Amino acid sequence: MQPETEIELAEAVRAAKGPLRIVGGGTRPVGRPIVGEVLSTAGLTGISLYEPGALTMVVQAGTPLAEVETALAAEHQRLPFEPMDHRPLLGTTGTPTIGAVAACNISGPRRIQAGAARDYMLGVRFVDGAGTVVKNGGRVMKNVTGYDLVKLMAGACGTLGVLTEVAFKVLPEVEAMATLTLSGLDEERAVAAMSAALGSPFEVSGVAHGAGMTRFRLEGFTASVTYRADRLSDMLRPFGAAKVESEPATVRAIWSGIRDVTDFAGKPGDVWRMSVKPSDAPGLIARMGAEVRLDWGGGLIWALVPEGTDLRGRIGPFAGHATLVRAAPETRAAIAPFQPEPAQLAALTAGLRAKFDPRGILNPGLMT
Repeated sequence: MQPETEIELAEAVRAAKGPLRIVGGGTRPVGRPIVGEVLSTAGLTGISLYEPGALTMVVQAGTPLAEVETALAAEHQRLPFEPMDHRPLLGTTGTPTIGAVAACNISGPRRIQAGAARDYMLGVRFVDGAGTVVKNGGRVMKNVTGYDLVKLMAGACGTLGVLTEVAFKVLPEVEAMATLTLSGLDEERAVAAMSAALGSPFEVSGVAHGAGMTRFRLEGFTASVTYRADRLSDMLRPFGAAKVESEPATVRAIWSGIRDVTDFAGKPGDVWRMSVKPSDAPGLIARMGAEVRLDWGGGLIWALVPEGTDLRGRIGPFAGHATLVRAAPETRAAIAPFQPEPAQLAALTAGLRAKFDPRGILNPGLMT
């Protein structure tokens, strides 16, 4: 099913006799495999409202992400949270949609400075599991439920409702950018260097490590980027001599590769995504026996492991979250893709799902 209006989508949900597998552009098959009739939001397209002066955009959920970014670029603006394109890593096709970005809270390297997708979501419209249209937040949307549904829907992956429209705050595009690269650091030294940069006054907008290279991104006005690059190079000298790249296309290519984890694209094996304290990263990596890439100053670990590996079982208890992002359907059925929740949080989550999806038909079991 591919409804072309919110009314048609609500009617489809109300008429459903069994589970629905909610998809946007079909680029991100993450979570437990879902058996059910496909309900696509790809027919809900278009920018409903864009006011560059107010830094506000309202978009239909099925609108291709590329269309949103093109409209913003024409006004020298951007989505601050730098959403990842999963296609290279997962080997999928299709077209990423803005609704999937919001539903899965997809955020890239700039999250350490700018925040996550949910931090820029002003309002949502969605259809709950009973087929009711719900509105929350935004310019003309009134909250009458008592819940902050904007934040609740971000990261729920379509298990609480099917997004039909999202309102975002956007930001101006930067004038200049630069990337500093240190070579030859191990994970412990790389995390130390990245932590030092993040603790500096130089407004680093990206810090990542992998394949023997530790990278630091600076963005802003040209004079400011030049000054901060010089000062940051001096500060990082105890870790080595930093190479500075300031050609915009090259810098963008470096960080799109980091954002999309293209180093693991096409390589055999499963891919896990771990969110941890940066200071814990070196010790966890030593217990993994995996090829890794670090983002968010070491707070985000991408790990490539042999197929069927239960990474949580291999490393034992740790503080953080581990998500199985790429694996065969049978592996995702056998190993919980999302971090198991503590009993009290699981009970709260179950209560919310019962409230918003009383029939249990929206992506059932996806996040269990």
